[in-house]
Amino acid sequence: MGLFGRKKVDFVSPMGGRLMPVTEVPDPAFSSKMLGDGFAVDLTDGQVAAPFDGEVTAAFPTGHAYGLKRADGLECLIHIGMDTVQLEGRGFDVKVQAGDKVKAGQTLVTVDLGLVRQSGKSLVSPVVFVNGEAVTLLKTGAVVRGEADIVKF
Repeated sequence: MGLFGRKKVDFVSPMGGRLMPVTEVPDPAFSSKMLGDGFAVDLTDGQVAAPFDGEVTAAFPTGHAYGLKRADGLECLIHIGMDTVQLEGRGFDVKVQAGDKVKAGQTLVTVDLGLVRQSGKSLVSPVVFVNGEAVTLLKTGAVVRGEADIVKF
């Protein structure tokens, strides 16, 4: 507990939609946890935000994936949709670049969900922890961007 009984929140959902275990992602690179443990969100909200205060370590030019690192070393990869790299940036309005410092809740990219869907791409978006963190999902189902208490490390 922090000052005045407030709990310190150090990870919030970067996306809004349907929260699910990473094992349900329709891509074996993610569902097998080859890239790390984590979770996924089937997007219903086009804003994708930083889940914690930290640094953008990677921002793919196509806008579909971001690496982030927290001061304590926690690193995550946010991958927006499946096979969305094939869109070559169409439908992704990128707001950050590698090296930027970000605050929890700050928008990384705005995604045109309609364009991605019309292109036949899945909006299931994995968030994996690439430094070996074991993750326990505390809920499934509807999640809103910025929601706390969705995972435990």
